[in-house]
Amino acid sequence: MAGQREVHEQVERRTIGAGGLAVGAVGLGCMPMSWAYSGSRQRGDESVRTVHRALDVGCDLLDTADMYGPFTNELLLGRVLRERRRDAFVSTKVGLLVGEQHVVANGRPGYVRRACDASLRRLQTDVIDLYQLHRADPEVPVEETWGAMADLVRAGKVRALGLCAVGARGGRRSGAGLYDTTLRQLQRVQQVFPVSAIQAELSVWSPEALRALLPWCEARGVGFLAAMPLGNGFLTGTLTPGEGFERDDVRARHPRFTAEMMAANQPIVAGLRRVARRHGEHVTPAQVALAWVLAQGRQVIALPGTKREHWAAQNAAAAGLRLTEQDLAEVSRLPAAQGSWD
Repeated sequence: MAGQREVHEQVERRTIGAGGLAVGAVGLGCMPMSWAYSGSRQRGDESVRTVHRALDVGCDLLDTADMYGPFTNELLLGRVLRERRRDAFVSTKVGLLVGEQHVVANGRPGYVRRACDASLRRLQTDVIDLYQLHRADPEVPVEETWGAMADLVRAGKVRALGLCAVGARGGRRSGAGLYDTTLRQLQRVQQVFPVSAIQAELSVWSPEALRALLPWCEARGVGFLAAMPLGNGFLTGTLTPGEGFERDDVRARHPRFTAEMMAANQPIVAGLRRVARRHGEHVTPAQVALAWVLAQGRQVIALPGTKREHWAAQNAAAAGLRLTEQDLAEVSRLPAAQGSWD
């Protein structure tokens, strides 16, 4: 059972929600193993080894979703969980269906119940530690969806509930508050059942969540799961402008990943490198970027995605990197990212 997990101390522990669920400060975003990034480089056996490596070093929060694949990401994690369930904190998501060329929301209570049972089977576990609503269904009151998820907690199939942030990109276009939609949803669902965690993008080049979303979490003791803390790989400094991406890679269609914009944003990576050099020759820009995210609050959990053992271990080491006030000030003065994020 999840309550009997073995604790690895290599990574600092932090808590999620009022229930005090303890996890490593750095988790593992599992999406790249099965979805959205360079399909030709996705290898199941290597990904399984990566998950094992993450657990070995204390990155026990494994973040997935039923739509990744779809379904294959949960199946992959199930291969590890059948052996090491006690070591892992399992987070998966519900609410999105993948079609041939589109993704649609489904928040009907009956669907939520069936989707949870299917996720449990694929993950080879009897309980999901954190069940997140991926997107609210515009055709279903969010309270009804959340109520069905709360029933799963009462049934013992789920331990805690989370919400994935929406509305940021639309807000940029309209001039509205970037997370107004998410904040309205949070106010509504909190009346039904407590929110334990919010997942939203947060990185050196996408800091918008700091303005409203993170303060909301701080005021209520809600965990903040920082998605894409390495800027889809850009902040690692390992991507070469103009090298290109495979057609099935989301970055191939992303305005910030054109050769021109990648070149224009190199000063951000250069700044991270300068900070890294002050901490030793083996410290990387990626580790500085992750340490910056973790420094934004004690309730922040970083979720870098990777499918390689080496990067999982390197990401874990970032939890031990303590940036100075000078470091944090220097990072805060880095130029804003150029290029649309839409």
